[in-house]
This record gives sequence, structure tokens and C-alpha cells, in this order.
Amino acid sequence: MDLHLKLLRQFEHEAANTRKMLQRVPEEHFDWRPHAKSMTLKELAAHIAELPRLFIAKVLTLEEFDFSKGTYRPFAGTTHQELMQFFEDNYQRSVEALSQTTAEEIEKPWSLKSGDRTLFTMPRQAVIRNIAISHFIHHRGQLSVYLRLLDVPVPGMYGPTADEGFGG
Repeated sequence: MDLHLKLLRQFEHEAANTRKMLQRVPEEHFDWRPHAKSMTLKELAAHIAELPRLFIAKVLTLEEFDFSKGTYRPFAGTTHQELMQFFEDNYQRSVEALSQTTAEEIEKPWSLKSGDRTLFTMPRQAVIRNIAISHFIHHRGQLSVYLRLLDVPVPGMYGPTADEGFGG
């Protein structure tokens, strides 16, 4: 199996877990944050929902992304339904991009820039694995803590949680 298809399978698995977590985000707590230096629940959930577009779909369709160009637009929705639709749209774009790429394209270099400064350049497959998927998992872990602090039952990712217990 080609590497891009292996990455697609891994992404689909992690996206299914992420979807379970995002489904639990309570709209009535969108403005809550655990600490003054932390993102709000909405900001964190929206960032998780946008990561597939930012670091899979764009990585496979652009040679670079430059933060200084001002093209980034954060999630502007106000409801849980809009958040979930935002995630699903970004998920679909990423699945399509990964499905349609080639073994040659996935090895080409990609750069993240801020004006004249190159933050990094690495093969697209490394960006997808190390930045997109790992970043996705990292922030999903943060979201699980937010949910726990809000007393929202946390879904299992790789097995049951204290809320689900063993044995179904």
C-alpha cells in the first residue's frame, strides 16, 4: 500500500476519534476557558476542526503556506452544529486530497513561512504525520481535559474511559 493511503487510513481513524470528542463539546460553554492563558472551549474545538484543512488539504494542494499573507480566517460559527459541519467539511477536503495524491507528490517538500522567514520545510508526508496528525491528537487530549473539567463524559479514544467503564 502506498504511503499516502496508509496516512489516509491513519487520519480516518484519528478523525473518527476526534469526531466523538467534538460531538461532546457543549455549546453553552463555548466561552469557557480553564485558565486566563488558555484558549476558550470554542477556540480549541474550532482549531481541532480546522487542522485537517490547514495541514492536510493545504499541504497537498499548495507548495507553501505563508502566515503573513493574511489569508487565514478563523472559525466564525456560533453553534455546535456549525462547529461539527466545519469539521466534516475540513475532514472531507482532506480525505479527497489524500485519496487523490500520488506517491511522488507526497514526498515533495512543503514549507511553512512567515514573510521572509521559513519556519520549516519538510516532505509533505512528514508534515501530515508529524504536524497534522500528531497536532490533532495533542489538541484532542487538551479537549478531553476541558470536557472533564466541565463534567462532560469523556469518550474513549483507544479504549474505555472512566465514564464508559470496561465491558460495554
